[in-house]
Amino acid sequence: MTDQRPIGYWLKLVDRLIDEHFDGTLDEHGVTRRQWQLLNLLGRGPATRDELNDALSPFLGTDGTTAGEIDELVESDWVAASPSGFALTPRGETAFERISEVVARIRADLSQGLGDEEYNVTVRSLERMAGNLGWTEPGDRRAESPAG
Repeated sequence: MTDQRPIGYWLKLVDRLIDEHFDGTLDEHGVTRRQWQLLNLLGRGPATRDELNDALSPFLGTDGTTAGEIDELVESDWVAASPSGFALTPRGETAFERISEVVARIRADLSQGLGDEEYNVTVRSLERMAGNLGWTEPGDRRAESPAG
């Protein structure tokens, strides 16, 4: 009987495979994965640069910012910039709807063979493990309180 591989092995492997799958598919639609994530966030409503950076912090590189990606979306007229933040343009809304369908298919492929409960238990377990290692939800006031 072979030894069971540790969770870190599976996390790294699945993360790499998800990135590769998303990158290859989204590239065909003219966006990067980070740009898709920004469109997805802005599809829920306008947001400031700080709100976007906070929401995507686990995915950001060493500079910790979405500046390059959001600037490209503004240049493409998919996102409008204003003093109060960013919002999808009509062209961006159309792109968001089109790419949302593609992403839904990717997510269905990813979870094929898993029931909703299995998927939800996996996500909750990973969230709990992240919390056990010190992660807190951005803006979580409990993390700032010594009693929290």
